[in-house]
Amino acid sequence: MQIKVMTNILDRNDQIAAEVHERLSAAGIFVVNLLGSPGCGKTSLLENTIAGLKGELSMAVIEGDLFTAKDAQRIEQYGVPVVQINTSGGCHLDANMVNSVLDHLNLETLDLIVVENVGNLVCPAEFNIGEDVKVTVLSITEGEDKPMKYPLIFKQASVVILNKIDLLPYTNFDMESATQDIKSINPNAVLIEASCRAETGLTEWYDWLKKQVKMKQSRSI
Repeated sequence: MQIKVMTNILDRNDQIAAEVHERLSAAGIFVVNLLGSPGCGKTSLLENTIAGLKGELSMAVIEGDLFTAKDAQRIEQYGVPVVQINTSGGCHLDANMVNSVLDHLNLETLDLIVVENVGNLVCPAEFNIGEDVKVTVLSITEGEDKPMKYPLIFKQASVVILNKIDLLPYTNFDMESATQDIKSINPNAVLIEASCRAETGLTEWYDWLKKQVKMKQSRSI
């Protein structure tokens, strides 16, 4: 019975996700579902991305959090549209939550929407929210064992950003082991080594995003 209930929930979610994706695709908007554990640097990556692509892409952010709006308040300072979703303890965003806030954004003006999902390495990977891609952030302070412990979130990622590499000399993180494990789980994933704090390695991420947005818009014409 538990399996049946979960299947029904996922089926309904996928139906709404398809509607969200169709609506945003018709508007030529590229959508990123940004995943990772609490403290891995998702919001810092967003801050750098907004600053780095200012004047090149029109961007909005949907912030998912359990209870607070602290991350949304950080993003607001960069002058981009941001909508907060509080899950009241829920461990992930779902398609219906995202669908419910789209009318708060002027979709006609946007090239890119980034949805910062709730910090979690398990539940968010199971729910499609209408995105074009999932992007997973892994901080090296979390340890190189995480890809094998939580394979789904890495298997589904188009890009895996290994963040906080400026701290590498101060940790026991095995970069070779981590990258090999990620590639064994997802051979097609783009791996980017970066430090949001030191602002290194981010140009590759910006270029990848711009390329994806351009491709999405060319398909919507």
